[in-house]
Parts: sequence; C-alpha cells; structure tokens
Amino acid sequence: MKEITLFLLNNCPHCKLALRLQEELLAEHPAWRDIPLRMVDEAAEPAYADTFDYYYVPCYYVDGVKVHEGHAERADVEAVFRAAAGEPAGV
Repeated sequence: MKEITLFLLNNCPHCKLALRLQEELLAEHPAWRDIPLRMVDEAAEPAYADTFDYYYVPCYYVDGVKVHEGHAERADVEAVFRAAAGEPAGV
C-alpha cells in the first residue's frame, strides 16, 4: 500500500468535511485502515508544507504525487484511498 499525505488546516470547513468522509469510508473499508496516512497541519508544519506544490486544502498526495486538491466530495476521498490501496477507481 502506498502512503497518503493529507495537508489541512484545523479551522478549514472543507478539511473537516474531508476528514468526516474519510472516517465514513474507513468504517466501510476496514482494510484501508492499514494504509499509512500522514496528516499535516500546514500551520503547524509550514516548512514541510512548503516543500509540496499545492495552494488549496485539503490536499491529498499518494506516494508524493498530488491526487486531489481543494474541496473534496466522497468520490474524491474514495479515489485517494483506492489509489493508495492499488485498487481500480470507481469499483
């Protein structure tokens, strides 16, 4: 499984939505809990965040490759986890 890196801000409503959707998906797909997930608060780790090329949060990377940036719906978050798990999209 590939590592997911999620950049977020604690006070961001789009980030809160993404986290809620993420928890729903992890409850439905327990095997995805084994996917390494690093959540980075860009306000707390600005130097690290600056090494990545993104502007909007939430922003998901899978093994260092940006796969989603900005407001995320359920399908977007699911696509991130499917990519990290090596599963085909939309299955």
